[in-house]
Amino acid sequence: MKISRGDVEHVANLARLELSQEEMEALTRQLNDILTHMEKLGELDTEDVPPTYHVLDMVNLFRPDKVGKCLQQEEALANAPDQDQGCIRVPRVLEGS
Repeated sequence: MKISRGDVEHVANLARLELSQEEMEALTRQLNDILTHMEKLGELDTEDVPPTYHVLDMVNLFRPDKVGKCLQQEEALANAPDQDQGCIRVPRVLEGS
C-alpha cells in the first residue's frame, strides 16, 4: 500500500495543519517508509510466538479508590485565567459557536 501526496494533503486538511511543499513531500516519503517496514515485519513467521499484550508481566496495578479531600470551588478557581458564574471560562474551539 502506498500513501499518495493527496492522502497526506487530505489528512493534513482534516487535522487543520498547514504544511509547506517540502513538509508534504517529507511526510509522504516518511509514511511510505513506515508502511514498507511494516510490510517487511508482516513477512516474518510468528506462528510459534505467543501474543504479547504488554511488555511487562503485570496485571491490574490499580490502587483502591479512597475518598479524599476535595477542593472547594474557590480553590479550584484560584488560578483560572478567566471564570464566569463559578466555572472556568475557556476559548471556543468549535466552528460556528
